Amino acid sequence: MEKKATSNETQPLTSKKGTSDCNEGEDCKENGLLIRNPKSGDKEEAAQISNGYSGVQSSVPCNGMGEVEDVQCTAPLMELEDRETWGKKIDFLLSVIGYAVDLGNVWRFPYICYQNGGGAFLIPYTIMAIFGGIPLFYMELALGQYHRNGCISIWRKICPIFKGIGFAICVIDLYVASYYNTIMAWVFYYLVSSFTTELPWTSCNNAWNTDNCTTYFSKDNVSWALHSISPAEEFYTRQVLQVHRSNGLDDLGGISWQLTLCLLLIFVIVYFSIWKGVKTSGKVVWVTATFPYIILFILLVRGATLPGAWRGVLYYLKPEWQKLLATEVWVDAAAQIFFSLGPGFGVLLAYASYNKFHNNCYQDALVTSTVNCLTSFVSGFVIFTVLGYMAEMRNEDVSEVAKDMGPSLLFITYAEAIANMPASTFFAIIFFLMLLTLGLDSTFAGLEGVITGVLDEFPHIWSKRREFFVLGLIIVCFLGSLATLTFGGAYVVKLFEEYATGPAVLTVVFLEAVAVAWFYGITQFCNDVKEMLGFTPGWYWRLCWVAISPIFLLFVTCSFLSSPPELRLFDYNYPYWTTVVGYCIGTSSIICIPIYMAYRLIITPGTFKERILKSITPETATEIPFGDIRMNAV
Repeated sequence: MEKKATSNETQPLTSKKGTSDCNEGEDCKENGLLIRNPKSGDKEEAAQISNGYSGVQSSVPCNGMGEVEDVQCTAPLMELEDRETWGKKIDFLLSVIGYAVDLGNVWRFPYICYQNGGGAFLIPYTIMAIFGGIPLFYMELALGQYHRNGCISIWRKICPIFKGIGFAICVIDLYVASYYNTIMAWVFYYLVSSFTTELPWTSCNNAWNTDNCTTYFSKDNVSWALHSISPAEEFYTRQVLQVHRSNGLDDLGGISWQLTLCLLLIFVIVYFSIWKGVKTSGKVVWVTATFPYIILFILLVRGATLPGAWRGVLYYLKPEWQKLLATEVWVDAAAQIFFSLGPGFGVLLAYASYNKFHNNCYQDALVTSTVNCLTSFVSGFVIFTVLGYMAEMRNEDVSEVAKDMGPSLLFITYAEAIANMPASTFFAIIFFLMLLTLGLDSTFAGLEGVITGVLDEFPHIWSKRREFFVLGLIIVCFLGSLATLTFGGAYVVKLFEEYATGPAVLTVVFLEAVAVAWFYGITQFCNDVKEMLGFTPGWYWRLCWVAISPIFLLFVTCSFLSSPPELRLFDYNYPYWTTVVGYCIGTSSIICIPIYMAYRLIITPGTFKERILKSITPETATEIPFGDIRMNAV
């Protein structure tokens, strides 16, 4: 009996023809599909077909026509299982842009830019984007779209011994979900607090304020002294975080019920946005990915009209050419472009795996990466026009106002400026709504990377139970976030942000690039791209994938490891033992890679050489939908 595909990308998987005449090591068309045969002769090991289709082989009575005969023969019995795809192409683009453009674009890029030479920093930033970030971004989109699998099972079709990379990615994503969503809870707290006639971080007349609180924006002639603390800073540290009730990482204190409730609401929103798959989240991003750009434009216009705004812009873009000779500037540029575009988190693999096979992922990579970089650049104007205004009001240099890095730049400096603008409530609401939507996009993406990876690896368990798996994953992430919800939770967030993701993700993508370019083979990978797009990547892309991008990653990774950051948050200096803990957290994900390599070699039969060869040879045949693809295009 024939089973016809419901998708227009495939032909029926069964045929009345006899067995195919495919020769080992050659590509041929069988049953309407283009089949890539492994050269190792391990075709019998293929149990799950590429591109989201699963197949099982069983012995059935047959005579080549599907009729019962006296003689039993073995024939492939394939059952087509359609893979979910994006409702529209724009859903995919908005999802990828929403993932790449997050809170870091708003606070990290402007800070890194002015710290490393202002306008001169754009030179190393652009170079690192062209030769490092964008090629890796393109590579992951192409891999996900061609093989149509998540970050775990995709390695069966590339280089099985590196399958531990997929498990490492899942662990990293869980770490990110444990602290990133806590920052979203802070944003939500600010958003709720903004629905008042007078913003609570405007005055020093609140229960949480101290004697050092100074409202220098008031009409009274109040001078800003060394010991002065703004009401915005005290609201952030003493009311939202309540860090004064903790003595550090060795005494985190109790759990803040307000932040716990905020985080719970965040996860509820996330669950009902992703529980049904990309067709649901693809609709949500129409709001969460576009709304921030509307708000950025409004805030940019407002910031440009503030007194002293020009001082901030000048400080932001004034080039310091001598800084280009410093190695750390190039390291910062490489790290910024890498973490901004975000390869290595399994998200690009997952999102691209739901594309049509012939989708132009090359064009997608160029468009989304360009939009991401331009967003970072424009965000700098939004931030620094306000910092110039703050410097004007304080009668200080912009460098003094902009000394805070990270969330403090948003929750203290920018929030304080908003509080002293006309229509402050309106601007506070739209600003924190913008931050909320920026963060939600990235949360959707990070969890989808884990969900797609696990569901593709264990389809017999979870393929029909996605809602329950997503619910369990959300609960695990919520429980994992409890330490960040304590009075000292901000210290935990800082520790995870520096150690749990940085070196670990860099190592993951370095090994991923090496596995694809050197083990799977750059020629084979380029042939895959040609089958999808109709053209072969040029020498520039080949050179980047084979040498430049891995060197780029190795350079940044070694720079990270050679000079571990000396962490400090507010008045708390992290003790030495936290560095050890931090490296243990980072290593806990990377350790999955050598563990799986050892496991793979142990369970593979044969001599050591045979085990190595089998472990680096794709074990699953890749079947390409033979529909409207330009198979012979040059």
